[in-house]
Amino acid sequence: MSSRPVLRVRKSGAVLVAALIAFVGTVPLAGQSWALSPLLLIPLAVLAWSWRAGTDVYPDGLRVRALIGGSRVPFSRITEMAPDERGRVSALLDNGNVIRLTGITRENLPLVLRAIGQPVAPAADR
Repeated sequence: MSSRPVLRVRKSGAVLVAALIAFVGTVPLAGQSWALSPLLLIPLAVLAWSWRAGTDVYPDGLRVRALIGGSRVPFSRITEMAPDERGRVSALLDNGNVIRLTGITRENLPLVLRAIGQPVAPAADR
């Protein structure tokens, strides 16, 4: 894949802000006792996940990123990208597997398709 993505799609910034608020709110509780200090790991994990998780769009494929690891999928293996009933988009691969595209929703799917030069179908009744 190319070295620079054409588009980076991430989760809503609200998750990042909520994780920061949860971390700040947990500090006084964790400061009461050493036994409670591992509680700080929960908002830190959510913070790291919200910062890292998403889908990077390259001219020749996608890279779906999670908290730990990720996967690269060339467009030649993707047969279809479609939203589910909750508006989250998944990619159907040529071998029958389905990959959820983190951060891509029904609303920003046309932006992703335009970034890779694919035609965008008119919006159907939702």
